[in-house]
Amino acid sequence: MSVANPNAGASNGEWPRRAVIFLCALAVALSLAWRGDSCGHDFDFHIQSWLGVAQQWRQGTLYPHWFEAGNYGAGEPRFVFYPPLSWMLGALLGIIFGWWAAPIAFTLAVLTACGVTMNKLAREWLSPNAATVAACVYILNPYALFVAYERTAYAELAAGIWLPLIILYALRTGTNACAPASVGVISPGAPLRPLASLSGTNHWPLQNVLPLALAIAAIWLTNAPAAVMACYALAAITVWMSISSKHWRPIFNSAISLILGLGLASFYIIPAAYERRWVDIARAIGPGMRIEDSFLFGHTGESFHDTVLRTASWIFVTMLATIAVAASIFRKRKTVPGLLLPLSVTAITLFALQLRWSDFIWRIAPELKFLQFPWRCSLALSIVFALALGAAMTGRSPETAEKNFRFHATAILLAAIAAVSLGSKLFWQRCDDEDIVSAQVAAFQSSAGFEGTDEYTPLGADNSIIQQGLPEVRILNSADAETAPDPTTEDQNNPTYTPSPQDHIGADMKVDQWQPERQNFTIRSQAPGFAVLRLMNYPAWQVHVNGAITTTRPHRDDGLMSIPIQTGLTRIEITYATTPDVWYGRTLSAASLLALLAIAFRTRRRNQLG
Repeated sequence: MSVANPNAGASNGEWPRRAVIFLCALAVALSLAWRGDSCGHDFDFHIQSWLGVAQQWRQGTLYPHWFEAGNYGAGEPRFVFYPPLSWMLGALLGIIFGWWAAPIAFTLAVLTACGVTMNKLAREWLSPNAATVAACVYILNPYALFVAYERTAYAELAAGIWLPLIILYALRTGTNACAPASVGVISPGAPLRPLASLSGTNHWPLQNVLPLALAIAAIWLTNAPAAVMACYALAAITVWMSISSKHWRPIFNSAISLILGLGLASFYIIPAAYERRWVDIARAIGPGMRIEDSFLFGHTGESFHDTVLRTASWIFVTMLATIAVAASIFRKRKTVPGLLLPLSVTAITLFALQLRWSDFIWRIAPELKFLQFPWRCSLALSIVFALALGAAMTGRSPETAEKNFRFHATAILLAAIAAVSLGSKLFWQRCDDEDIVSAQVAAFQSSAGFEGTDEYTPLGADNSIIQQGLPEVRILNSADAETAPDPTTEDQNNPTYTPSPQDHIGADMKVDQWQPERQNFTIRSQAPGFAVLRLMNYPAWQVHVNGAITTTRPHRDDGLMSIPIQTGLTRIEITYATTPDVWYGRTLSAASLLALLAIAFRTRRRNQLG
């Protein structure tokens, strides 16, 4: 799987190569700065999430769970289910650079990091210049531009940082696990050896367990569909390495890394997995979002879905054809021969998963259906795409490959400008007036709120009938009063609130605190009734009525919280509680962190002892 010393002289000119990688990412970001933000499919979702996180940070909540602006101010448990790294990074960049610049800064930072990690992976086989080509191709590949411009799926874009590292350390972990002591530790940049030539178990087996576990944790904390994909990739690499080496150590080491990585991310994974029973998570894979609706060049009759599917299909086919051409070039040159088989097998496997006959695989493989779209495999294919083009640029010898760096750098940057220009033209999405960042910030600050996320709607609730413009608290004579009727057409969803005086009870009310995860208010009512809050009912809410915990919350079809009150003074305190599943997740994360620190300490000691 390697060439002899592909990184000879790699220390020369490192900063120019890094600069080229950065400039490729900068080209994508500058396009956004010039044309304006691309308001793609998920743009609103991410900007709103970043605003919500920044709001809670200012209020002292470091790890938010509840997104108050969802469902037009009634909120939703978005941050329980959506992995935290992307919304934390977006919020941080918004605070530092301003909200208008946050999407541009996010894109630049993430694509630069993608180039760095891809370069690290490519150096295992390719010369430094060819690895730089691979890194730039990874940044500028059609799927990355599609995600950055048309989909603005920022979390999926960020997941591209971690997938090359998982592949890299999975290979290193398996290799080191089977290497004799005389081989030594494979240092970063050192070529991987064919596993079949390695045997013995004297070497410290957990050398690369730590970075692999960290990469696994990071991808789970970034994007769940990409994390599922990465775990299947890890399993495939591990099985292949065990068969090739005729040794069980790769399976053992990868299993340790997977357990520790999942454990480290358990503070997110366990609540997200457990609390799925509290929300209508199945709506994430409803019609148009199901695997069977999105096979290669499929057709459902829904215009928007079919247009996106057609674009994604052409991207996949174009990348596949380019890989075939690049593979034929470096095969004829007989450079990097160890790459040909794994790249070919991976590309063929990913292509097979785009075809309708593979439907049974998507159905029976655990959690695979939550990828929603088979073409999301293009994220993995982009790694094959980058390595194949990098290998095609490799000369017949490492020395030849390192000549004329200025020529290579100039060619890469010109290609980057051309790729960004074409990608921007094909994928950039114009913003409507209500979608621009300034309009979203204004809507957020006005407390008008935004449309809710279907799959995060608590069970038994219909988020389409939550009314816009609701007061924080209403004192009504019945728990289900002033509930909007079920919509019969799409434009009747979430109607504007119109009060019904006959449903109200005379009362004086004072709101002492109304924050996303804490609400305190007092009511002096003239008769028994119900306090109906502009707040979605959710099991994590802990309600105190006059100092005593109450679990009595009558059901409403719109899912809003309804609390019985009596005549006279009633003080209500509502807090988002730390539920047992959250404590279990935090405990497991702490235990995994301690185990990883022990491995890191043990590894350092062994390295110091030689």
